[in-house]
Amino acid sequence: MHLLIDGYNLLHIIGSLISPNSVQLQWERDRLINQLSAYQKVKPCKITVVFDGWQAGWSTEKKESRKGIELIFSKLGEKADEVIKRLVKEKGSGAIVVTSDRDIARYAERMAVSVISSEQFRKKLEGPTNQFEEVFEEEEEEGGIKKKGLARRLSKKEKRARAALRKL
Repeated sequence: MHLLIDGYNLLHIIGSLISPNSVQLQWERDRLINQLSAYQKVKPCKITVVFDGWQAGWSTEKKESRKGIELIFSKLGEKADEVIKRLVKEKGSGAIVVTSDRDIARYAERMAVSVISSEQFRKKLEGPTNQFEEVFEEEEEEGGIKKKGLARRLSKKEKRARAALRKL
């Protein structure tokens, strides 16, 4: 299993990026890396976090590894979305993408790669034994009607998402 994480997207979901300065931004990235490293000790998997560098980055893509987490900063003029799409194409169905970006999610789903929303993954990171089945039940119950019986067959997309969540 290889997690491809949209870094700033996850940080925004965690709620820590309101209007950070560069020092605060680095602190938040380090905090996320620590959380992911702790998660990796419990669930051994390869984790790649992609951050945007397109506005104030380097002339080439920058890769580094910290605490067992691979970090990629996109090059100047290239968005993290493009890097994630490239990685999805390279890694194939063995990967799981963590993002709430609809464009990336649609691309990954077209490539038969599972997608987990940043919100669902945040709950997994923060909760000690959080079960994703509860998250799905909450989503099904929204609107006050819970679907039951044979009429509720899961789509391929939903089956892939549930299988990916069980792996996490």
